[in-house]
Amino acid sequence: MRWLVIAFILIPSTEIAVLIYSGKTLGVFPTIALVFLTAIGGAYLAKRQGLKAWRDLQARMRTMETPGNALIDSICIFIGGILLIMPGFLTDLCGLLLLFPGPRKLIRPFIVKWIHKKMQNGSIVIR
Repeated sequence: MRWLVIAFILIPSTEIAVLIYSGKTLGVFPTIALVFLTAIGGAYLAKRQGLKAWRDLQARMRTMETPGNALIDSICIFIGGILLIMPGFLTDLCGLLLLFPGPRKLIRPFIVKWIHKKMQNGSIVIR
């Protein structure tokens, strides 16, 4: 819970600092244009990747396979899309990393380990 409070303070503060620096370096209007372009482009990429992951998830469920990686990919794409829509360059970078399959493959083992640990201590129950 502490890390969540720290994240809510640290992330916006860093984003504001980067936006101010970008505004001074590039100018106000180019910075605003970049923020809008990344939001629009990110929404498009998230929709495209999200539909692909959704189809994969549906195909797995239809054949009675465990969703496994398809479910984790869907969640990562959803979070990546949210991060891309938020204004700021650092959240955009994190969102882009979550949209592409390569970085998701690197993150996936940590997510699986986290879920496994939550299942062992009873925080997550699957029936």
